Amino acid sequence: MCYDIKASLEAQLKRARQYGDEIAIREIEEKLAPLTDLPIHHASGFQHPKLLIYTEDDPVYPKVASWGLVPHWVKDRAQQKKLWNNTLNARGETIFEKPSFRTAAKYHRCLIYVDGFYEHHHFKGKTYPYFIHKKDKQPLVFAGLWNPWLDPETGEYLNTFTIVTTEGNQMMGRIHNNPKLSGPRMPLVLDEEIAEKWLIEIEEELDVKAVQELIHSYPEEELQAHTVHKLRGKEYPGNVPEINEEVIYPELQD
Repeated sequence: MCYDIKASLEAQLKRARQYGDEIAIREIEEKLAPLTDLPIHHASGFQHPKLLIYTEDDPVYPKVASWGLVPHWVKDRAQQKKLWNNTLNARGETIFEKPSFRTAAKYHRCLIYVDGFYEHHHFKGKTYPYFIHKKDKQPLVFAGLWNPWLDPETGEYLNTFTIVTTEGNQMMGRIHNNPKLSGPRMPLVLDEEIAEKWLIEIEEELDVKAVQELIHSYPEEELQAHTVHKLRGKEYPGNVPEINEEVIYPELQD
């Protein structure tokens, strides 16, 4: 699963800097960035933070969106709040089947650029958080789904998104050992070439199969992980820069 992330403005702007122009970059920094919760040193999806996402509408100019996809068929805020915490992640294997995700999977896929993500390791009844990032320190590109939900109370659209997950690689198998799960999971991380294919609009059933073929684990050798400060409870230092600094837990060293 993926419920905890780190996302800096610099990481989120990587795609815009690659494909956009300086005027567009300044506009994003001045007009969109203040509407987000960036910088995020650590945030939980259950807080529904606002980030920048890149969509099929404009692959190089992002939108501000809240984490937790709200499907188009949600009628009111009561139904939204009841559903919201259950749509932070979308299992890649079933995105074209689940009512909450199938429309977005066909027509509204997106990319989310982050510095890294956190997962919990279970050991003798306790949990220990790890920070996972690319070895070369470059941003990770998450595959996502998004939906512009019309709030009937305000008449305004709320952009929302979910992070697609897939089967965990061997590294995640060692870290993400939640006994309640049938196996390790991880975010669907895309390289640059596959990221372009993820945004292509689906027109027929063959395209669905092409998207499904993009869903697989990211190579372990590209990633690095270390234990960090607690992300829950009284020991949690909060959304501070040092949250992802390495912390050694002696009980894990045996």
